[in-house]
Amino acid sequence: MTAVLVILAIVAIVVFWGVGVYNRIIALRNYFENAFSQIDVQLKRRYDLIPNLVETAKAYMAHERDTLEAVIAARNHAVDANKKVDGDPADAAAFKNMVIADNALDATLGKFFALSEAYPDLKANHTMMQLSEELSSTENRIAFARQAYNDSVMSYNVAIQQFPGSMIANSFGFKTAGLLESTETPEERKAIKVTF
Repeated sequence: MTAVLVILAIVAIVVFWGVGVYNRIIALRNYFENAFSQIDVQLKRRYDLIPNLVETAKAYMAHERDTLEAVIAARNHAVDANKKVDGDPADAAAFKNMVIADNALDATLGKFFALSEAYPDLKANHTMMQLSEELSSTENRIAFARQAYNDSVMSYNVAIQQFPGSMIANSFGFKTAGLLESTETPEERKAIKVTF
């Protein structure tokens, strides 16, 4: 009789342990999904600011129509890519497409701001200054949200890859989540050399 009780106790401990590991993985997945939703909120704010920025610049940058259209096209592509990730941030392919689209938007915005430097009246425009400041503030919030997301993803990935959590994760089909990484090449990361 005591042998049966010992076996039942061991089974109960293993079941409770398994439930605890499973619940921890679920909690970590929810944390990284929440962290992604914080990025999503800031990205949507950014996407809403861009058309206003372009509309303000249209009057001053009439000769730069291609650049203005490229910014709007990149913004629309980023919005579409973001919507595909919205439902499942763990979808690696959709997530990668979102990062690529977001980087393309960054590049076109960089070109836009570089060209706007040639238009002093545009730079002095109150609306343009305000929108630029809001966009800059949003970019900072996105950077902080990305860091929080990467931290959450790291905790989740470690939990599902380390033994014994990997046994539970594999049994229930948990997949690793992607980190938001820079797509810059090593050459682009080098510090800019300034000489006088």
